[in-house]
Amino acid sequence: MRALVFACWFLVSAVVSAQTSDTLKVVAAARSQIGVTTTYDPAYSRMAYPMGDVPKERGVCSDVVIRAYRKAGLDFQQLVHKDMQTNFSLYPKLWQLKKTDSNIDHRRVPNLEVFFKRQGKALNLPQVSESYKPGDIVSWRLDNGLAHIGIVSEKKSVFGSRPLVIHNIGQGTQEEDVLFSWRIVGHYRWFNAAGANR
Repeated sequence: MRALVFACWFLVSAVVSAQTSDTLKVVAAARSQIGVTTTYDPAYSRMAYPMGDVPKERGVCSDVVIRAYRKAGLDFQQLVHKDMQTNFSLYPKLWQLKKTDSNIDHRRVPNLEVFFKRQGKALNLPQVSESYKPGDIVSWRLDNGLAHIGIVSEKKSVFGSRPLVIHNIGQGTQEEDVLFSWRIVGHYRWFNAAGANR
């Protein structure tokens, strides 16, 4: 019995350790974009598929998320594209598109929000700092109504309570104390401890 308990403990510990490693890898990959991606550029660009990207020195908020999660082995360009191909009617119609476009679909925040929800990665939306963990993805609606997205850091605000966020809102990739600066509409966790979503 003791051996079985130890084996279960070891297995759970290994899973949690791997998930923690993945989340920290994501945060480190997001942070590595600071000083590299220095321009906010929403221009439409043709790109390779899969693993396509715009030049590293430019991008939008969603590019921070996409680039960071690729370091953990997830290509949201391909994953979103495949899901949209089979479930196109479930995605927003904000751009009057009639079919998928692997150059841009994954770079649009409302599409990412639908994709994360469809994958069971959506969490509750508490206004409590402790609920936001490193590697979590947060989406907002800015005061002007535009969608925005970023990655929660393991670093805290000056007062030590709020986690910082790594995002690109206009001056390139930055790590800032902005978690509650706008209305949060999405909170997502890809790597869930022991498979839990909440």
